[in-house]
Amino acid sequence: MSRILVVEDNTDLAAGIEYNLTLEGYDVRVADDGRAAIATASEWEPDLILLDLMLPGVDGYQVLQQIRGKGSHVPVIILSARGEEADKVRGFRLDADQYVTKPFGILELLERVAALLRRSARESDAGTATLAFGDIVIDLGSRMISRAGRPVALTPKAYELLLALMRRDGVVASRAELLKEVWGYGAFIMTRTVDSHIAELRRKLDDPTHPRHIITVWKVGYRFER
Repeated sequence: MSRILVVEDNTDLAAGIEYNLTLEGYDVRVADDGRAAIATASEWEPDLILLDLMLPGVDGYQVLQQIRGKGSHVPVIILSARGEEADKVRGFRLDADQYVTKPFGILELLERVAALLRRSARESDAGTATLAFGDIVIDLGSRMISRAGRPVALTPKAYELLLALMRRDGVVASRAELLKEVWGYGAFIMTRTVDSHIAELRRKLDDPTHPRHIITVWKVGYRFER
């Protein structure tokens, strides 16, 4: 049974989310402030977190920062009334997996939860499998990457973006497709998020000036070439 932590200070909303998640068969706990959320995430180790931003005391951004600072890759869906792009970008820079603006439909939320849990299960099932290209080796089980035998640190989103490109095995992916797959963005959102993470991948795993593996397809998007 997957464990889900709901971090929400609106009692009625939290109760509604908890009720629907429980009906779907999840084990659910609720935290109504940031400090309780951090403590529960550490002690209970949930499989997914639904995180409000506007919390008393420690806000949602600080909660996410502390969770990621402890090395946790638990999927996090931000639930917030803040709909500005700047708020979303800040959340993704702290490595949130998805950002859902209130009010939202409960069926859509349940689908997002299920999709993220399926992705996590696939990554766990990968075990000790590895992928390689050029002088790069990726350990899927530990999410560790090395280049010419030396460890390379990637942000969680850059790592997921790399795998999204590699899974296509040469097929071009548009920015909108990558935003939706990796960040959960709707295709209508205009942002340079993908481009900035592509730059990180090229800087650490390729040649930024003359890339051989992460290729730009003019006016379309990107493709991966072994």
